[in-house]
Amino acid sequence: MSPSRKRRKRRPSKKDRLLSLLAVLLIALLLFFYLKQEYPNGWPSPWNTPEPTAVVQIEFPSDRYPKTAKHIQDAIASGESATCTIDRDGAEENRSESLRGIPTKKGYDRDEWPMAMCEEGGKGADIAYIPPADNRGAGSWIGNQLDAYPDGTVVEIIIP
Repeated sequence: MSPSRKRRKRRPSKKDRLLSLLAVLLIALLLFFYLKQEYPNGWPSPWNTPEPTAVVQIEFPSDRYPKTAKHIQDAIASGESATCTIDRDGAEENRSESLRGIPTKKGYDRDEWPMAMCEEGGKGADIAYIPPADNRGAGSWIGNQLDAYPDGTVVEIIIP
């Protein structure tokens, strides 16, 4: 072959193009089902976030965080609010007010209901001593679930 002649690239056959398309579709389908399991309440995005006036219901995994679930149930049964109006800016002050005068206990966290990130939280919140793994795991789980919702959203935590 002389240097002046260029080698032509072989164009993919219809079969090759079809196999590539099927591979891409299969990957997209697997990704969709993986994310559906990871985000059971919907993919966090500004387009599927409900209006702040809507009550968002989130089912709490009481099997994973049983002590925190029991505390939430007991606090609501004793008259604490069953809903939480998200107020992230007020969380630090609410936490300070709710935990004021409640001593720490070695090997336990002080769990608040309503949570500090709720307008209903703060002074007078129900406090319980919860093992750190349960309390922090529950807090992280709830934080991830509420991440996509703006302040002002009213949330009801459902304990099955």
